[in-house]
Amino acid sequence: MMPDSASRSLPDLYSRVCAAADFVRAMHAATPVLGIVLGSGLGSFATQVEGATVIDYSQIPGWPVSTVEGHSGKLVLGTIGGVDVAVMQGRVHAYEGYSMEEVTFPTRVLGLLGCVALIVTNAAGGINTSYAEGTLVAISDHINLTGSNAAAGRNEPRFGVGGAAGQRFFDMSAAYSVRLRGMARAEAERQKIALPEGVYLAVLGPSFETPAEIRAFRTLGADLVGMSTVHEVIVARHMGLEVLGISLVTNMAAGVVDRAIHHQDVMEIGRRVEVQFTSLLTALVPQVKDAVCAPAVP
Repeated sequence: MMPDSASRSLPDLYSRVCAAADFVRAMHAATPVLGIVLGSGLGSFATQVEGATVIDYSQIPGWPVSTVEGHSGKLVLGTIGGVDVAVMQGRVHAYEGYSMEEVTFPTRVLGLLGCVALIVTNAAGGINTSYAEGTLVAISDHINLTGSNAAAGRNEPRFGVGGAAGQRFFDMSAAYSVRLRGMARAEAERQKIALPEGVYLAVLGPSFETPAEIRAFRTLGADLVGMSTVHEVIVARHMGLEVLGISLVTNMAAGVVDRAIHHQDVMEIGRRVEVQFTSLLTALVPQVKDAVCAPAVP
């Protein structure tokens, strides 16, 4: 187990990610096939993990530590429905002062641990006026207005864990898997949970958006707005991971309703939707695993 100071002295990102993955493997021998990132107010889902090994982010070499309320900062490894998973109970954001390399470091580790798919969740502001607070939305695409891209810099092909992954220029036309979204919609319908699709727009933060910005974002075709997710998805796709994205509308965006926005509202809505979110995600885990691990049809 390599101390954090030693891991930071390693010469390149790939070596640092390998050191973190080796540390996690020493703590938990099973190979996760599915990674799950829990956004603000959604961290309680991690209690569904059976036979859990819980590791504080601060213990893992090179892993950035969450500083925002609602992000517990723990990696939970075990099984859900018999599927080996690695659940991130919270994430870090660029607005906390982290670089994009640091923001996406955990995603890189999940890929090297063996995850072949990623379910990424977040709390988002609702731009689409048909949404209500508490609505779960399957992300169909994203718009990156953070001013950066986590894949910028020297390309590292060793992060490619399958197919054409690890290439300098990689396709993002289906960043959010069509088939996994279809599974999510079908399961939501079975459970009588509304699950519309929408486009997620990411900004840097940490301030909430102005009403004028929200009007501009609506014109661009955005249905949701938030401060996370897109860079994790970019890196996941660079590594060849299949992605399912789910947003929880925790507040209506600025100007949609005539009231101020507070982070405590985000936490409260997360608690209110906990049962629905947990039921949907728990049912989806084995379905996603079966889909992404099925043998290729000749």
